[in-house]
Amino acid sequence: MTSRIRGVVKAAQTAQNRLNSGIPPQEVAAFKASIANSLEAIERICARGRVTPEQLPSKSRLAYFFLKGIDLDNLPILESRIASPTKAPIPLKNIKGKQRSILQQLSYLAASPTPKPDLFQKLLDSLTQAVAEVENICCQHQATPADLSSSSGSIYAWMKFLSDESYLQLHLQTTRSTWQIAQAVSKKHCQQLENVAIEVTYQAGLYKYRRQGNAATLTISEGFIHANSEVLTALVTDALLGKCQERSRLIKNFASSPEYSQVLLELDSFASANRDKAQGKCYDLEELFDRLNREYFASTLVKPRLSWSQLNTYRKFGYYHPAKDRVVISSTLDDARIPQFVAEFVLDRELLHKYHGAKLVNGRRMVHTREFRRDEQQFKFDREASRWLEKLAWNQARIFDSEQWL
Repeated sequence: MTSRIRGVVKAAQTAQNRLNSGIPPQEVAAFKASIANSLEAIERICARGRVTPEQLPSKSRLAYFFLKGIDLDNLPILESRIASPTKAPIPLKNIKGKQRSILQQLSYLAASPTPKPDLFQKLLDSLTQAVAEVENICCQHQATPADLSSSSGSIYAWMKFLSDESYLQLHLQTTRSTWQIAQAVSKKHCQQLENVAIEVTYQAGLYKYRRQGNAATLTISEGFIHANSEVLTALVTDALLGKCQERSRLIKNFASSPEYSQVLLELDSFASANRDKAQGKCYDLEELFDRLNREYFASTLVKPRLSWSQLNTYRKFGYYHPAKDRVVISSTLDDARIPQFVAEFVLDRELLHKYHGAKLVNGRRMVHTREFRRDEQQFKFDREASRWLEKLAWNQARIFDSEQWL
């Protein structure tokens, strides 16, 4: 069968829209019947043509598996909900001032022509002390850093991240490299600029550029600490001279890489370390775990801490932290437009990291062992879920454009 099944893409798009907006209680039965009838019709046509749904053309195949992946027992029901009272955020005095002081020390160290190990150690001690102070304040309020306001929580997570010496070294190297690139670009193309300050921090966007007179500040996301000089040069040049399609593509490609997403997921795990949120807008990780544990682990796997992240990512969709026995799944997947089996696939992969652990092979730490790969392929919708993740990575935020997602 080489042609698409007429109406299947439209049926999937209609279902997508209904799931996204929520289904009124009185329409649930009709919606379930509509999905069941669509699936039955597709499978009947496939049987008549002596093909399987896996052999359908790309758009029809994706539409079929989207419909197949809808959890009819856990539909997003449209109903009025009474908002529960929210807990007031813990007040923190001058945490932004502390962050500003740390950024200034980092800028000074980055611009220094010679290494200053004593100042580096002093900065590391300052970070450790600042993190301890925040945690003590939270303890006094019988709370955790997860109860901080959004801005304070982000600063705490950033300081906690940098209190790891290896991350602080990497952060400093990136700040220094970016500063050197900025000086070279401004000297060649922006001679009226006397100084370009560089800040690397935890923020929502990729970068921000502010100019006042003959001075400027370029603030870039912490996710760029793994970026090479080519990416950093593109970033600095775009900021100082204006955007160029080729440079912007290079920046965005790195920002959708696993290396970039890994940093953001780890920062997010600090910000919400004691605020596990397994119940998402569409999918409940507790329910998904129970289903996967029964089907693939014979109900033998001890449940780890499960949480949706506070951010969307487009290459790295899950993260298992062995020391905390905690799985964080990207909120990108907590969306009614994405089939449940895609979220299950990513969760299953992180649970396999917990199940198999890491092994030393020829002195190197390996997590994707032969056993891991074997069990990964046991997932029922392995190929279909992989295609969805590839599509998410390829189209990024534009994935659900009506002309592109199917």
